[in-house]
Amino acid sequence: MAEEESGESTATVLLALGANLAIGLLKLVAGLITGSGAMLAEAAHSAADTTTQGLLLTGLRRSSRPADRRHPFGYGKARYFWALIAAVSIFVSGGVFAIIEGVRTVASGESEQTLPWVAYAVLGGAFLLEGTSWLRAVLQVRAEAKAEGTTFVRWMRGSDDPTVVTVFFEDGAALIGLLLAFAGVGLHQLTGSGVWDGVASLLIGVLLAGVAYALGRANMGLLIGRSAGPALVRGVREHLAGHEGISAVVDLMTMMTGTDRVLLCARLDFRDSLSAGDVERLCVRLDDELRARFPDLDEIFLEPVPREDPHVRARRLARYGLDGG
Repeated sequence: MAEEESGESTATVLLALGANLAIGLLKLVAGLITGSGAMLAEAAHSAADTTTQGLLLTGLRRSSRPADRRHPFGYGKARYFWALIAAVSIFVSGGVFAIIEGVRTVASGESEQTLPWVAYAVLGGAFLLEGTSWLRAVLQVRAEAKAEGTTFVRWMRGSDDPTVVTVFFEDGAALIGLLLAFAGVGLHQLTGSGVWDGVASLLIGVLLAGVAYALGRANMGLLIGRSAGPALVRGVREHLAGHEGISAVVDLMTMMTGTDRVLLCARLDFRDSLSAGDVERLCVRLDDELRARFPDLDEIFLEPVPREDPHVRARRLARYGLDGG
């Protein structure tokens, strides 16, 4: 399942990469021909998106490397790192250039515009290509949300796959940016004032900066070490608490170590009637049961502790601020 989803993510990124590369070249030519600041800002937008896709592909490739002695939990978080770098790229190579171009155009008040129909044709074609790429991301999100039994919005908020989320947001921003550029070119043609081109460029820059911030914040949380989704945590707790050999689940911690990969640490109070050998065999059985029921669990650590141990309780209080997890 994980390999299938990784293949879906790769296909989504490759489609976005091809679309953005073609669109970026067309926008650049149209911007140079028409003299439109908004078109040049959109060319920078596509350049940023193309760079982003390359970074996401790097993350996909490196995150699939197997665990080794230096990285015993694998390289899954490499995908989060490269997605964070992609967010920075969107801001630096797209947002900053668009804002600078907008300020320059508004300050100079340039009104010269040639062959506006070229800009309209390129923007229309770009909208179709970007829409195709965005629709691919939407369909993948819907399929994965349905498979996990959750809603579209909840899947987006809790997703551990930054590649699809990044493509979804950047292509969505690209569609909005194309509409802004179309408005800027059209108002420039109607009024003869290049200020509208500059305003469109500024809005495109602000849009890209907002998208970059949102993506960067999401990937920062994954890099720091976000817990698994509530459904998985609840399911694991219920499975352990309902087992006849366990008196109580003393503490339960999870962390995403990659896309569809979760690290589980559970402190359990086993029944006093069990011998040391019984506890060892029960731990092995619980490991098998949990992996069979929750395929996302990658590493499982089960620690026997007494329920009222003061040190464990103190750590729980320090972590959660209450006597519970």
